[in-house]
This record gives sequence, C-alpha cells and structure tokens, in this order.
Amino acid sequence: MEIAQTQPGVAFASGQSTEISEAVISSDFETFLKMLTVQMENQDPLNPTDSEKFATQLATFSGVEQQVLTNDLLESLISQMGATGMVQMAAWVGREARAAVPGRFDGDPVTVAPNPATAADRAELVVTDAHGTEVQRLEIPLSADIYEWQGLAADGTALPHGQYGFKVVSYSGDDVLVDEPAEIYARVTEVRAENGETILMLEGGASVLATQVKALREAIL
Repeated sequence: MEIAQTQPGVAFASGQSTEISEAVISSDFETFLKMLTVQMENQDPLNPTDSEKFATQLATFSGVEQQVLTNDLLESLISQMGATGMVQMAAWVGREARAAVPGRFDGDPVTVAPNPATAADRAELVVTDAHGTEVQRLEIPLSADIYEWQGLAADGTALPHGQYGFKVVSYSGDDVLVDEPAEIYARVTEVRAENGETILMLEGGASVLATQVKALREAIL
C-alpha cells in the first residue's frame, strides 16, 4: 500500500525501512516521529509492518542522532583547544622559530641549522631558488652548529633577493647517506588557527604548523 508523501521528497511504503538523511535527523527529531506515526497509521491492516521494524527504525535514528551530537561536541572541543593553543603561542610572535621551511634572503644572512648524518665524512648545503632550481652547493662542517648562509655567489656578488630553499646532503665517500631539508630560523610574524591547527606565519612569507617547529629563540637584532 503506497502512502502519500508527508514531506517534500520523503515517502514511506509498507514493508520497507524508512531512509532518512543525516541532515533531517540532526535538524528535526519531531519530523521523524511524525513521519513514523503516519507510517503506522496508514499501514495495510491486512499486512501490518512488523513491530520490530519500527523499533529498528527508532533505534537507528537514535544512534545517528547521538553520533551527530558527539561529532558536534568533538568539533567544539577541537575549536576550543585550537583557540587556546593560538593564545598561548601568541607569545611566539617576534621570536625566531626553527623549522624546515624556505627562507627569505634580503641581503642579511639566513641562519641554517644543519644536521649532517653521524656516519658522514662530508656534507653539503644545497641552495635552490623559488622555482626549485639549484643555485649553490657549499661544503659545510660536519656539525650541528649554526651555519650563516651569506647569500653570496662564487664571485662574491650577492644573489638576488627572494625566497630560497635549503637542504643538507650527507656523504660517505661518494655515496649519499642522507638528503633532507635543512631547518632555518625565521621570525614569527603571526599566529593563525585554521581547521583546528595552529599555524605560524614567518617573515618572508613561509608558514609552518606549530607542531613542526623544532626550536624557538629570541630574535637576534
């Protein structure tokens, strides 16, 4: 026995389970009960719907409704945690964060924090421009000590101002042991909360997740 629609785009049929979108469930519990009541009142008396099916429909609705409420609660908690983290990290603005990000060269040295492989017998700092083209390759000490990249070409002239990427290649003989991005220090200019994550905006335009920052220090004037 077919039953007329009680809501636009929603219909019930005897002997069939009711399908309700999660949007309807989350927005209007009373509508669901009204539709269920209409289904019960208009069922074929000679072929009534099994009561277990009504119980199943109600249990399914309750379960999905609870899941929607749980998701809303989790989103609220994540949002609050993100806001709290952003407030705490606002104190990072003006300080220098260390992370594996590109650095801005504007005539002043870029502070690189290399970490050559322990078993390496030599290491190189590879510098690329904003297009990823290699512009320089320098041998650096086998040490985790800070390295100041001066931004000077082989003839001593300054390279063009702009964004540069850095990586450290560690060798044992002629074999490459490790080829990985190098971390640099850059001043934090802004803290943002996006999609539950705290993001640091760095001087020069780079950005990094707060969780990816390996060190923090006072800005060196």
